[in-house]
Amino acid sequence: MSTRHTYAAAVITAAAVLTGAAGLVAGGTPPARAASGAVVLDEGAVDLTPRLVDGELQLQIDDRTTDTEVVREPSEVVWHVVPEAKSFVEGPLQGPLGSLMDAWYLNGWEADQIFALEPGWNGTEAGSDTEVTLIGFEGPGGFALYDWLEDDSYNDIPPDVHLASDPAANTSYTLGKGTEHAVPTWGFSTEGVYRLTLRASTTLADGTVSSDTETLAVAVGNVDPTAVLPGDGSTPTASPSPTGTITPTGSGPHVIEDGHLDLAARPVDGGLRFQIKEGTAYDYEWYEPDEVVLHVVPAAKKKITSDTAFLGAEGAPVWWLPLAQVSGILWPGWNTEEWEPSALDGKVTYQVDSLQGPGTMAVFSGGSLSGWDLWINSGDGLPDSFRHSVDAHSHSYWAFTQEGVYRTKFTVSATLADGTKVSDTATIAWVVGDDVDPSTVKPGAGDEATATPTAGASGSESPTGTASSSPSATPSGEPSASPAGATSAAPSSSRTPTTATGALASTGSGVLVPLSASVAALVVGGGAVWAVRRRKVHR
Repeated sequence: MSTRHTYAAAVITAAAVLTGAAGLVAGGTPPARAASGAVVLDEGAVDLTPRLVDGELQLQIDDRTTDTEVVREPSEVVWHVVPEAKSFVEGPLQGPLGSLMDAWYLNGWEADQIFALEPGWNGTEAGSDTEVTLIGFEGPGGFALYDWLEDDSYNDIPPDVHLASDPAANTSYTLGKGTEHAVPTWGFSTEGVYRLTLRASTTLADGTVSSDTETLAVAVGNVDPTAVLPGDGSTPTASPSPTGTITPTGSGPHVIEDGHLDLAARPVDGGLRFQIKEGTAYDYEWYEPDEVVLHVVPAAKKKITSDTAFLGAEGAPVWWLPLAQVSGILWPGWNTEEWEPSALDGKVTYQVDSLQGPGTMAVFSGGSLSGWDLWINSGDGLPDSFRHSVDAHSHSYWAFTQEGVYRTKFTVSATLADGTKVSDTATIAWVVGDDVDPSTVKPGAGDEATATPTAGASGSESPTGTASSSPSATPSGEPSASPAGATSAAPSSSRTPTTATGALASTGSGVLVPLSASVAALVVGGGAVWAVRRRKVHR
């Protein structure tokens, strides 16, 4: 085992204590049970532990997801890799997971940001080293168990793959007898039900070999884990919950919950029109804000970390829309591509006048060593505004702190080349989480009696910087600027863009900054022995 993959015993012990503490925080409530009686584990710390029981080796699960540790048999549990564990990967991951842009990860780079299972391995109960082999695999996609240190990623060192569904990759590794708590990454390429058949073997003091074979059932993504039989049982007949754009029947709103959209400022009839563009650069539709409901799906749920404490208490949930596209999750951007730079005097200003909803909303960029740039933050009062370059397209992070219905009132404004002030004001309805059926929500301003306006008005400006203009080559790790699409006729609307000669509302100085995506390019390497891995901090 190389020294770069070895940590001092004190560090290993501390990791175990911290992981145990995480289980206590998550604990207190008994795990859910499937109809078959199986225990469903979907959040908190567990260890796969080969241990000697009456002189024979048994592969068991030490469950620390509640405040009382319980030893369980793998054949009696179902692991659930929650939808929030889906993460974007920049560039293809060549190897056991195939070529993909996103997958589901436990103990991945975003592990500290999600409420998910934290599975580890404990080799101290077997008396000697244990050989763990993947002898059977069932699943709709690829699986890989690998270790990747933070320094490795900076030095272009590939991860050590310990087990994988790809026959060309490793199917066996050695779990050292001194490994108290190892936390490799578990990767699953496709939503569905997986069954991993593991054989653990060790040499006893008398020289004989003792082995145990267990099958672990894993439900990945939008699969009801309570409908999954544990062990090597049959999979449920129900398919995963559908994802993508929901088009309700009847006269309900157009619900968008997946894929790309832009909050666009468009030149229409000599003025400025604020509209929503859904789709790609060459395949899209235009909508008025009062025609749509934007759904921030449960899979967008993350955990507030010390890096994002401006959103609320560390460890509290937040519904987070990413900078880079993740399939199944809304990806809203900003778009001024239909304006020629010569048509405007300066930039386009986006302002959030007010917000109604159960929590706060923030729009921001950054996350590097220079910190975060908050463009909009209802938590310290509104209105907030920022300026966006003309003939440009960009993306930002969005965060909502509570589930429920939100309504954001936007005023988008600019100055024409002849000095005429133009603007448009409209309200966008959002549904965050799954407490409310988005198809039942009235778009636009709405009429919720329980809607709560944000307290106070700061009148402050949000930070600004430079937008990426379209089209252009984008460095790795940055979102690509979408080429400007062909102009299509705007749908009819009772809302009329305004032109005025008065001063603009609150505006910032400078221009909008192009955003750097914090994403990991994973590649596959070999390796058969691991120790504790150091989690890379996602920024």
